[in-house]
Amino acid sequence: MTQPPQPPQPPNEPRKEGFGAPQDPPKEGFGAPQSPPPGGGFGAPPPPAPGTPPPPAPGTPPPAYGYPQAPGTPPPPAPGTPPPGQPGQPGQPGQPGYGYPQAPGQQPQQPPYGYQQFPQQHITQPMGGPGGTGGGKKINSQLAIIVAAVVAVALIVGGGFWYASDGDEPKEEAKTGEGGKGGESGPAGGGGEEKVPSNTAAQVRFQLPAPKVGEDTTLSVKGSWLTDDAYVKSGDSKIVGYAPKDGKELWTLPLTGPTCAGSRQVSDDGLAAVVFEAEGKKEYNGCSQIAVFDTKTGDKLWQKSVSDGGGKADFQEVVISGETVAVGGGTDGGAAFELKSGKPRWAPKPSDTCKDAGYAGGEQLVAVRKCGSYDNPRLEVQVIDPVSGTPKWTYKLPAGIDNAKVMSTKPVVFGVDSTDITASGVSDIFALDEAGKLRSKAALGKREYQLDCDVNKVQECSGVVVGNDRVYVPTAQHEGSGEYGMTNEIISFDLATGEKVGPKADAGDRYQMLPLRMDGTNILAYKIPPYDKGGQVVTIDPKTGKQTVLLENPAQEDIRDAETQYSLPEGAEMLYGDGALYISDKLMSKPSPSDTRKRHLAVVFGTG
Repeated sequence: MTQPPQPPQPPNEPRKEGFGAPQDPPKEGFGAPQSPPPGGGFGAPPPPAPGTPPPPAPGTPPPAYGYPQAPGTPPPPAPGTPPPGQPGQPGQPGQPGYGYPQAPGQQPQQPPYGYQQFPQQHITQPMGGPGGTGGGKKINSQLAIIVAAVVAVALIVGGGFWYASDGDEPKEEAKTGEGGKGGESGPAGGGGEEKVPSNTAAQVRFQLPAPKVGEDTTLSVKGSWLTDDAYVKSGDSKIVGYAPKDGKELWTLPLTGPTCAGSRQVSDDGLAAVVFEAEGKKEYNGCSQIAVFDTKTGDKLWQKSVSDGGGKADFQEVVISGETVAVGGGTDGGAAFELKSGKPRWAPKPSDTCKDAGYAGGEQLVAVRKCGSYDNPRLEVQVIDPVSGTPKWTYKLPAGIDNAKVMSTKPVVFGVDSTDITASGVSDIFALDEAGKLRSKAALGKREYQLDCDVNKVQECSGVVVGNDRVYVPTAQHEGSGEYGMTNEIISFDLATGEKVGPKADAGDRYQMLPLRMDGTNILAYKIPPYDKGGQVVTIDPKTGKQTVLLENPAQEDIRDAETQYSLPEGAEMLYGDGALYISDKLMSKPSPSDTRKRHLAVVFGTG
């Protein structure tokens, strides 16, 4: 399968092979001796200056962290490379890796934004323009949109901005469960709810083998859910439930094709939603099938599709809010169904002059509505009634802003790109009050922060968390205080003022820290490890910045290889609950021959 196309383009990577059955589990678990991988990892010491190859030419994009490269391209440096003076793998020179120090005078490399089009990391965890070549007219059109967007943001902040209110103040809907509990309250400090184990050293609980993928093929395996009963993960045209402690298969739900999207939310009674491809032998069969299933049993409650007048509508997102499942992210508009019965609530009409581009779910149902032409869209952000679809209020964005990425539905917080970062970047974050009026704007600048939002998606941002009337975002990596290695921090912005507020949370030398979700009033974060250590999960007291370790993974080389094979934050789904960290892929492709690391669909670490 190709990655589901971003509208309005058709898929551009043909599927050359059909889907194969998942690989047999490895005969040896983690811990078997392996040859050290080539290159340095995150925070690896620099190679000796004399005789070293010159650094990459300016403007050369660095490899995405941990993600397999195109066939024939050397892989990104894997963790575990010994520092200078220690034996390495013969005949393989080191390469600068993620977090690797740069040559004198060279700017630190940042991970590429928008590398592929991954959905992101979870904000509310279940637990815990068409493409083409350039040209004068094309460039001028884009420049005009960028300039208009900058002016639009200035209008928003300056108060010269129009506002439409429709209906009463939003009423709080029945709160949608988010997939399980985080353990008993522990002595972590602050308002953390995750229990701190007596021994934070984690071990590998289980690993899921990677499905077979053909040459030049990308298989979508989007969707993972964690509840008290099961860890649920999408595979090759199926969804499987596993026992959280040991990975024993509990049930399997076959699908007609690969998954295109999975709901972040799980209902209070364990229901989740998924969008997947229709049955057929084409290279791409359209993401037209919507289904709701029980995460406890694997039973499918219903499966539906929506007519677009000439076929079946294509969707790239699915969310749950209260008793409603809403789908969007395509070019046809949005649709919604009753959660348990599948009864249609609303659907797009050919006569619509405005269409729902997508939705964000959870405590409220938020729609991003698009009016006008593709090249000159006008966007609206709405809180809508999840039963009727009627807007409770509408907040209109000025011309020039062609994207809105919802980071929270209660309070409503969304980001836009008013510069030329990329379609997946965010330059400004806006907070609205309960009546849909602007509260504040936080200016993130250009590439100063490392959060990632999927292109043409509404609720697909990773590396950003909203809580305590603040928004928490990770800074881009920069040089640390040590002799070598990179680091970053988590910074918070007050939603009432849009200003930075302290304290910041430091990842520490050679680590990089990404917020995963709220832990009560604390922030739950994952720390990407350096080349010689394992990753950590920490809970952070927002009042003091104090970090309490909940889990630390082994520093053993082959285990680090498994942990760091995923592209973070945009390319992986990360869930944490009950003392365990679940890391899984969203898209899988066949690694290059030079990448000798064993690939896994998911790896699970746990304490106790």
